[in-house]
Amino acid sequence: MPTYILLVRWTHQGLQKIKESPARLEAGKKAFEAVGIKLRDFHMTMGRYDQVSIAEAPDDATMAKALLRLASQGNLQTETLRAFTEDEYKKIISEIQ
Repeated sequence: MPTYILLVRWTHQGLQKIKESPARLEAGKKAFEAVGIKLRDFHMTMGRYDQVSIAEAPDDATMAKALLRLASQGNLQTETLRAFTEDEYKKIISEIQ
């Protein structure tokens, strides 16, 4: 399955209800699982982003829809990076002509 790095920032609304954040995380995990997305790692971070996660999804469209559903609740904004494993990277590079 493709791997994605999720860079997340809380919105003003999300910060106003910060104590609900752990419950929202659990609800988000369940919503991801329901559509075949596995949240492999989650980290609260300091700096430009408030959270960084690594997830696997069946495809880009599934990940996009799931993130749009979460973001539409108004508590977070996301930036998503498609990540390639070392093996995928080596295969891509080997196919350059």
